[in-house]
Amino acid sequence: MSDEANDPVPPVPSDTDLTEKGLAPKGQGRILLIACGALAREILALKAANGWTHMDLQCLPAKLHLHPDRIPDAVEAAVKDARKDYADIFVVYADCGTGGLLQARCDALGVGMVPGPHCYAFFDGNDAFMSRLEDEITCFYLTDFLVKQFDAFVWRPMGLDRHPELRDMLFGNYERLVYLAQTRDPALEEKAREAARRLGLAYSYRFTGYGDLAVALNAAS
Repeated sequence: MSDEANDPVPPVPSDTDLTEKGLAPKGQGRILLIACGALAREILALKAANGWTHMDLQCLPAKLHLHPDRIPDAVEAAVKDARKDYADIFVVYADCGTGGLLQARCDALGVGMVPGPHCYAFFDGNDAFMSRLEDEITCFYLTDFLVKQFDAFVWRPMGLDRHPELRDMLFGNYERLVYLAQTRDPALEEKAREAARRLGLAYSYRFTGYGDLAVALNAAS
């Protein structure tokens, strides 16, 4: 599949940039982003590119996605703990499999969150993703993060490392793996192709950049 976005993408920070070092200190008048750890690199890239030095980042473990029912409680605990330092808090999660519970919790807490059903949708652009949904009902999606962490977040949690025979049962209704790429990286493209091969799926590439994540953070800023 050909690229569907031509906007320049901010450079991705190095791994050392993902620590607290170098982030601006907490304080009055600042905004705290409470985010999924799977979005850390993208958020830091957008902060750097847009000069959002007044925004601080706190990430919750990315592996919460393996247990979506735990996300609302984890987000609520982080918001309540941060209230002593921040008047403005924005949650950088979409619904992420919580069945509307995260949105309800954020509403009750009085904090905003990224709109959309999941990161695949907001990276692709929520409207664009939903317009293709019927045609892509048999697609399995990966982002930059999931390409890098394919074994840790897909292959091993689904037991495919121990029971490869489960592949047909788990992925038998899928036809295509779609790599929604936030960055242009040939090494990641090759990893995504290999993931598709391992799952027995056809492969498609779609460059999205940061999509509606950038829009949501700009509004929050």
